[in-house]
Parts: sequence; structure tokens; C-alpha cells
Amino acid sequence: MDQIERIFGKTAQMKVLMNLIERPNEATYLAGIAEETGLSHSSVSRVITPLIALGIVIEKPLGKNMRIFQLNTESEITGAILNFCSKIDQIKG
Repeated sequence: MDQIERIFGKTAQMKVLMNLIERPNEATYLAGIAEETGLSHSSVSRVITPLIALGIVIEKPLGKNMRIFQLNTESEITGAILNFCSKIDQIKG
């Protein structure tokens, strides 16, 4: 995944996306993503919104004020991203 960051940079949105890609079958909280990426809770909230809108990330309510997030592995866009990441990792340039 280092190659992807070298291509696109270490933006907040890329950090969040790569964090979710590294655990495609795990649901997590906003606070967990923030802790693992070193981003603030508000930054994660801001940059995850477009990923949800595009269908790359699934948001599930958990209780009254809690939400969990997970990579949407059934999305065509997510599939293309995962395929791209895999191919870039294979090249290792």
C-alpha cells in the first residue's frame, strides 16, 4: 500500500480509505479509524462522507448515537480500487 500513498499522497481521505482497505471485512468506529490513522475524529468524519456517498464505505447505525463503518466489498467502485491497489503492489516500482 506504500506505492498507493506515493502516487496519491498521504491525504486524510487516502489514509481513511487505506485503513479500511487493510481490513475489508471488519467494521470499525470513527474513533477507531481516527486512532489508527492519527487523524482527528472530525477529519475522519469529514473525509468518510464522500466515500459513503460513492458506495465505497457502508455506514451502519449501532444504537442511538453510534455508527460503524466498513469497506463495501460488493461495490464495483471498491472492486476497481482493490484491483488497482493489488496491481500497483505487484509492480513495486
